[in-house]
Amino acid sequence: MADAARSYVFTSESVTEGHPDKVCDQISDAILDAILRKETELQQAGYVAPDGQPADVSRVRCACETLATTGTIMVTGEIRTQAYVDVPAIVREVVDDIGYNRAKFGFDASTCGVMNSIHGQSPDIAQGVDESFEVQKGKGSASDPYELIGAGDQGMVFGYAVNETPTLMPMPIYLAHRMAERLTDVRKNGTLDFLRPDGKTQVSVRYEEGKPVCVEKVVVSTQHSEDVEADTIRTAIIDNVVNPVLEEEGVTLADDAEVFVNPTGRFVIGGPMGDAGLTGRKIIVDTYGGMGRHGGGAFSGKDCTKVDRSAAYAARWVAKNVVAAGLADRCEVQIAYAIGVAQPVSIMVDTFETNRVPVTDIERAVAEVFDLRPGAIIDALDLRRPIYRKTAAYGHFGRELPEFTWEATDRASALQAACGIA
Repeated sequence: MADAARSYVFTSESVTEGHPDKVCDQISDAILDAILRKETELQQAGYVAPDGQPADVSRVRCACETLATTGTIMVTGEIRTQAYVDVPAIVREVVDDIGYNRAKFGFDASTCGVMNSIHGQSPDIAQGVDESFEVQKGKGSASDPYELIGAGDQGMVFGYAVNETPTLMPMPIYLAHRMAERLTDVRKNGTLDFLRPDGKTQVSVRYEEGKPVCVEKVVVSTQHSEDVEADTIRTAIIDNVVNPVLEEEGVTLADDAEVFVNPTGRFVIGGPMGDAGLTGRKIIVDTYGGMGRHGGGAFSGKDCTKVDRSAAYAARWVAKNVVAAGLADRCEVQIAYAIGVAQPVSIMVDTFETNRVPVTDIERAVAEVFDLRPGAIIDALDLRRPIYRKTAAYGHFGRELPEFTWEATDRASALQAACGIA
């Protein structure tokens, strides 16, 4: 991270829901949502499978991967469920909703090929998640639901928060997401009817003494119809996307700021026709735009027993509450797990010397206030709901929607009390 005492520029990017990688993320998460929804319905109806296993949403395991290329979408992965979901129909519904519904856009939901190669989850993985290492070895209680569930994989995750935007997100990625969202909005509401689904945004923010002071550069690349002039696109994007977002967020452009719109001059061929897409290939867009570290695991298509997803959400929840509590201006949390083990291997808090109480006190308070075993995270954040397609574009963090429980600052007062702050 750049030295807070000097002046520097930090850049982050976002992509629209029509970007081929994001198409894949949304398909994977839509399939997960459909499975969670259907399994819950079967459980409520008392369904029991021919093998004697009752429907139970807590037993759902999903690691769904999607590939998109010209005219074809392939879905694969490992899934355990009693539910049947119509994968090809879900794929076509998502693609159509994004806006790829005419061949002239480079992809058509009604005519694209869909290949389904999903298979069952390995029992070697399942046994450690269904019954944790602690319970198997007699070190934990099978009657404690949080001790019973082991982590779905080994690995580490990071959460980050900083008090430079209303949602405690870094300003570069926050603004890039808002511009990407607006780029989609003006396409779908007809304001700019020459736009097509694929697009990217990039925002460069000047920092002075660790604080954002202005935006120096903006890049917007957007797919468009072939009968519109580059100058028309540029003016329309600045007037309808860039300026409104900056005005709404109260951010100013530097006097010598540059705004690049489709700098190659043409972006007609886009989406899966222009570039193959793959689930999990935009992990920095999904998180903090590079401002905070990343454990390396993607989110989309994974059920909540996968700590790549659930623990990353919990780490953001912790970091955001630390900053909201006023314990630090900036906070990064790392949590690490072993596959099949409920208790985290390690928990680390870094405040980058912005803390107002000793970091050791913050770490102790975090351990006291937050239970970071996978089962406890799932329960506290209510992660077995079909909420995930909404997370798959415009960032998993910094969007204070009802579904995004990890964005709540509901533990800030408890952290303050644990640190002895009235």
